[in-house]
Amino acid sequence: MSTDSGSAAVGRVRGVPQIPEKIHELTVGQLAARSGAAVSALHFYESKGLISSRRTAGNQRRYHRDALRRVAFVRAAQRVGIPLATIRQALAELPEERTPTREDWARLSEAWRAELDERIKQLNRLRDHLTDCIGCGCLSLATCVLSNPDDVFGERASGSRLLVERKRGR
Repeated sequence: MSTDSGSAAVGRVRGVPQIPEKIHELTVGQLAARSGAAVSALHFYESKGLISSRRTAGNQRRYHRDALRRVAFVRAAQRVGIPLATIRQALAELPEERTPTREDWARLSEAWRAELDERIKQLNRLRDHLTDCIGCGCLSLATCVLSNPDDVFGERASGSRLLVERKRGR
């Protein structure tokens, strides 16, 4: 067993630090080591209202043990492309800001499915039309399905202009 910051003994399972059950509050270092998130990410999550901590008399952060599950929830949602604002909104809807359960994840992931399907559709369209793109700002293409998929103006004139041309003499 090794020790973490001189606190209670911490064992490891498959390289992941195990925090004894009797410890109900974690330091930011313990939370980072156990969750796999960088300390800076945890501070960022806290600044965005995704997790919370209390401050000790020495102004050190202490996280309740359930922050581990909240961080896992946030990271899983991020991995599939859910924006942090959407994650924060989902967590705020939980009663008394409790830790998400398996049922919460199932319900929320079902709600996010349509958004993810739309993103997949957009990415497929991007992939399928990528060979048509020459990266020039579409000045030499009549239309561009990547930057302007519903290009109405491209049917009238090529190039990237939207401003109405002024009459001479004005």
